[in-house]
Amino acid sequence: MTLLELFDLLRKHLRLVLALPLGFALVVAVATAFLPDKYTATTDMYVLAKATSGDGATNYTDLSASQMLTNDVTTLIKSDRVEADAAEAVGLDDFKGYDIDVTSSTTTRVITLTDPETAATVANALVQSVSGTAQAVMDVQSINQIDSATAPTAPSGPNRPLYILVGALAGLFVAVAVVVLADTLNTRVRSGSDVEEMIGVPVIGHFPEIGRS
Repeated sequence: MTLLELFDLLRKHLRLVLALPLGFALVVAVATAFLPDKYTATTDMYVLAKATSGDGATNYTDLSASQMLTNDVTTLIKSDRVEADAAEAVGLDDFKGYDIDVTSSTTTRVITLTDPETAATVANALVQSVSGTAQAVMDVQSINQIDSATAPTAPSGPNRPLYILVGALAGLFVAVAVVVLADTLNTRVRSGSDVEEMIGVPVIGHFPEIGRS
């Protein structure tokens, strides 16, 4: 089947081709309407290691050590001890149901902590908790919070328009598949070209369709 034949086939079944994407999009829109909104609060912290040089100057070794410590602190944030201390500080039993994401770059000492649930108080409490824990158990001078997490005023998700678009595209794909499959399974002779393809001889004439008088 050529592309032109496919377009002609879709044009003949235009109602189905339009109805299925719209139907899929409507179903997804209704489904996503019941999804709870998510809110994101983000804070950044800077890891400062204890200087190893005698004159107090920061050298390359100090920077490398700080970068290594940053990776350790990133892991430490999600430890049971840090999360338990932070949960107690904000009056929670635990952080179950909270999606906490911690990221750090290998070339900097900055850690980004994102809590996509309710979040500003939780994110800030985690910073305070990990700062105290890291100073107690690691060679860290301090963990300084760069920007305090602020309460979000608008939801960050779910991305409902994207879900609806994906639903519409899925409906279009199903519509094309149904039309093509139905055409493939239809073995009726519908035109002279079908006859030529079946018996391998050219059609030399057609009987006109005569309506009843």
